[in-house]
Amino acid sequence: MSMGKALVVVMPIYEDRESASLLMKDLKLHCPTRPFIVAVEDGSVHNPLQPADVSAAGLEGEVIYLARNMGHQRAIATGLSYTSIHHRPAAVVVMDSDGEDQPQAICRLLDRLQEGDVDAVVAQRRKRSESLQFRAFYMFYRLVFSILTGRAIRFGNFTVLSGVATKRMASMQELWVHFAASLMTSRLRVAEVPTDRGSRHAGRSSMNFFSLSLHGMRSMMVFAEDVLIRVGTFCVLLAVGAVGLLVATVGLKMAGIATPGWFSTASGILFIILLQAGILTFVTLMISGIVKSAPPITRTELDHLIDRVEYAVPVAAPLTK
Repeated sequence: MSMGKALVVVMPIYEDRESASLLMKDLKLHCPTRPFIVAVEDGSVHNPLQPADVSAAGLEGEVIYLARNMGHQRAIATGLSYTSIHHRPAAVVVMDSDGEDQPQAICRLLDRLQEGDVDAVVAQRRKRSESLQFRAFYMFYRLVFSILTGRAIRFGNFTVLSGVATKRMASMQELWVHFAASLMTSRLRVAEVPTDRGSRHAGRSSMNFFSLSLHGMRSMMVFAEDVLIRVGTFCVLLAVGAVGLLVATVGLKMAGIATPGWFSTASGILFIILLQAGILTFVTLMISGIVKSAPPITRTELDHLIDRVEYAVPVAAPLTK
């Protein structure tokens, strides 16, 4: 285990070398202390980040090359787990590598953390730069999340964690499903600092509608037990209503009031509703069991996920006469 670092920045990268290189130069300019970079290369094949990119930014760090593409959230989980094992950081910044998480906000997040009454500080989005379509989808996602979990989610990956919080997060199996949701379930003391979202430094985002939908569903999987209670309650009410209507249709049939074919159609529809309610409850229960029963990843398992780690040192400034 290496000596403790004052500030570690964990960033996942997938086919975004140019943006990550520009971001690291900004980190050197705007961080209150020179950060140690833990860049998680998530299986890029066209243009992966190189240790020389970290050195060119004047920073020290490590590039973790994953054995395969694992996805954005698992790349963050790998970076945090690796940092918790191999470093003893005073603080860890988790941020995306595309430039939308602005390094200028890190000072304010760290200042809030150093007040000592919280374990983590998240960047609450104040101004977004995405398209109207994305913002509409995001609002719909937040509404569904609130209905199913009973909580409000107002932040993403951009977070500053204390050393204690980093260790706790690395021990949570939920971390491998969704970072922000696992932070909400960690029982850590979390504060929010309003920040504006920047624009990408280069290229286009690899996220599409389907990947964003999957990302949203993963956040709700972390709260599977809460979702189960709400979905189960809804299904019970639905089943009670269906049974009541089924009894009413039988009564109408026996009284001779029902028109020909009406009883079979109504009873069939109500039976399907009962069946679907049961299946929905069962599926939610299974998801809850899968998420909660999975043990935290071990150090040996983490080593299997990592292909190699390459170290980067700052490029020495040229001597002047």
